[in-house]
Amino acid sequence: MDGEARIEAARWTREDVEALLAAPFAELVFRAAEVHREHFNPNEVQASRLVSIKTGGCPEDCGYCNQSAHFKTGLKASKLMDREKVLAEAKRAKAEGASRFCMGAAWRAPKDRDMPELCGMVAEVKAMGLETCMTLGMLSGEQARSLSEAGLDYYNHNIDTSPEYYDQVVTTRTFEDRIETLEEVRSAGMKVCCGGIVGMGEKVEDRAGFLLVLANMTPPPESVPINALMPIDGTPLGRSKPVSGLEFARLIAVARILMPRSYVRLSAGREQMSDETQALCFLAGANSIFVGDELLTTNNPGQAKDAALFETLGVKLV
Repeated sequence: MDGEARIEAARWTREDVEALLAAPFAELVFRAAEVHREHFNPNEVQASRLVSIKTGGCPEDCGYCNQSAHFKTGLKASKLMDREKVLAEAKRAKAEGASRFCMGAAWRAPKDRDMPELCGMVAEVKAMGLETCMTLGMLSGEQARSLSEAGLDYYNHNIDTSPEYYDQVVTTRTFEDRIETLEEVRSAGMKVCCGGIVGMGEKVEDRAGFLLVLANMTPPPESVPINALMPIDGTPLGRSKPVSGLEFARLIAVARILMPRSYVRLSAGREQMSDETQALCFLAGANSIFVGDELLTTNNPGQAKDAALFETLGVKLV
């Protein structure tokens, strides 16, 4: 039974995912490339821009994040960005080729008093002709409905890692808290952007675990960001061993096979990846990236570097 049929007819098992992660690399990438071509143009990559609209001071203790108030990383906290500045960033993102504009705030959850301003941002960015996405932490059902009514297309809420490894990364909320917010997002009619991070000291079994959770969502997330940890001094995970380029490409390939119709985004960590590693990831089924010089509070390759890479690969950003 092929990957597409299994998504529709049966739930994936842990054995399925672990077998894919252990498959010979060439065979795995070939299969993923075939699945990719069934649903997408392999020479097109969706371009998103992610901007921090509220930086630092977050009460959560995510061990990878320099925006947590628990860690001394030198990052200065800021208030919610003025709407006009957000709109200026969106305008620049569109001019530089982005089709989706993502707004991120370092909160455990937004306060109800912030919702009118956030909804106003969504409506005005959408009026520019951009897809809209936000990541604001946990949402109540009412907050999710407000964002949906304002026109928010996607809500990002990553599960980060497997359920079994989750409390080694975050202790101020549970894995189930994450799932509850994703359910509220679905109920409100928005698309889900949900992925994870690798290189946090997890085992291969944990990578299988987080991919299994994503693939068995009904439906799977429409957008799946796969992040390589950006190690930051002062965070508990700042000295974690990085994942090799080949292993990262393997994860991309497995995500593509498990979630054939999803955008699989090569997300954080591209600044540290070679052109060859990125090319392998696109061959393995990645078809979305974040563009721009900065990714929230960390470096990103930037327009000139990306343009050179995609010209070499014959790939078009859409």
